[in-house]
Amino acid sequence: MDVISVIRTKRDKGELSPEQIDWVIDAYTRGEVADEQMSALAMAILLNGMNRVEIARWTAAMINSGERMNFAQLSRPTADKHSTGGVGDKITLPLAPLVAACGAAVPQLSGRGLGHTGGTLDKLESIPGWRALLSNEEMLNVLESTGAVICAAGDGLAPADKKLYALRDVTGTVEAIPLIASSIMSKKIAEGTGSLVLDVKVGSGAFMKNIEDARELAATMVGLGTDHGVRTVALLTDMATPLGLTAGNALEVRESVEVLAGGGPSDVVELTLALAREMLDAAGLKDADPAKALADGSAMDVWRRMIAAQGGDPDAALPVAREQHVVHASESGVLTTLDAYAVGVAAWRLGAGRARKEDQVQAGAGIELHAKPGDKVTAGQRLMTLHTDTPEKFEYALEALNGGVLTAPDGTEFTPNPIVLGRIA
Repeated sequence: MDVISVIRTKRDKGELSPEQIDWVIDAYTRGEVADEQMSALAMAILLNGMNRVEIARWTAAMINSGERMNFAQLSRPTADKHSTGGVGDKITLPLAPLVAACGAAVPQLSGRGLGHTGGTLDKLESIPGWRALLSNEEMLNVLESTGAVICAAGDGLAPADKKLYALRDVTGTVEAIPLIASSIMSKKIAEGTGSLVLDVKVGSGAFMKNIEDARELAATMVGLGTDHGVRTVALLTDMATPLGLTAGNALEVRESVEVLAGGGPSDVVELTLALAREMLDAAGLKDADPAKALADGSAMDVWRRMIAAQGGDPDAALPVAREQHVVHASESGVLTTLDAYAVGVAAWRLGAGRARKEDQVQAGAGIELHAKPGDKVTAGQRLMTLHTDTPEKFEYALEALNGGVLTAPDGTEFTPNPIVLGRIA
């Protein structure tokens, strides 16, 4: 078996054999296949796709590259959630403690930013002292004591995916449906959760730009989960506009805490509750009331315990970028477009994301939104504030926003997309 023949098979639109898939994943994990060779294969997969048999085998090979966890000893049923990535998508932060407050255990293995989308671990690392890396024993202890843990997948869990995840980010292959599906599901199945709710984003700020691709991805992942004995359901959710009013690491943590305190933007609250109900239902806790747990402070209590259990200070001041730049409305009217992709790229350029896998993110960088589509705006009012430690990035970020913010004359009818666009089980 050699990597060149594997690359050529997929380059020429052939079907990879089970033996080819098993070998290339194992060889890449061991370092026998180089990054540039796996980059070529990933691009061939992006361009030519994989069938269901190939995706299932690729996922199984990623799972088998490492260990599998088992939460059978926990006193609660387990439920997990995964988002395919969006702009301003801080939902995991309020969701995990909320579902834990309702009686489930939430073993949330999360990732870092991919392309223009933010990463949950990057966001939480803006909290002073908070640790993403936990041993399996530490993870179980936090789960048992608080009900929720948000951490990085350990080195022993789907190590093939850990290498490939970082490589996809810097080689333009993030959007490949087979690679997205196998990446997500290999980690989640190896993690050992009993049930899983997928948040599959649709729109300009998502990797799936249209509803057909999103349905294909969701159905692929639900099938993979079901085949491995994990009760899996997917919601298709809108990502034409950023979620909430912030995009950036510390900015999104602050907004998440506002949600846990009973406030926060209505779209973030709505999606958090929708996903919480799905997770609780999948875990067999149909009678739990997440809205009550959000209102009575019990979700906030779990958040504070969870952050502290991972070394963080829930009362510490969050980092603030050294420089700000305000973008004003150029004309009066109704804001009709606030393109999520444009905002995501601008936040990335300000320092909230990475251009290379070894890059560091700026904790305080990002964008604050002062208006959302459907709002009336007047010429000269604040539309958004850009935050960064490196002011020379402002011009580059402003270029990304060109054409991404549109207004229409007063009186123009505007109907926003619903947050939840569909469900696949």
